[in-house]
Amino acid sequence: MGAGSIWHWVILLLIVVLLFGKGKISEVMGDVAKGIKSFKKGMSDDDAAKAPEADKAIEQQTKAGEAVPAAERSKAG
Repeated sequence: MGAGSIWHWVILLLIVVLLFGKGKISEVMGDVAKGIKSFKKGMSDDDAAKAPEADKAIEQQTKAGEAVPAAERSKAG
């Protein structure tokens, strides 16, 4: 009768469904999915914003006549 018992989890699931209802659980899971998608979009927007800034810095350095080592170019990208 430990925490690994199948009956323990069945009864717990039944209580959760009775308390929150099937529709409420679906709403919560939908909200979690929207949050994850929003987080991923924000992360990709940050990456896209950083790339042009790094490219501009490299262009400015090369225009100024500075030699940019390959190791630094790979770090900037």
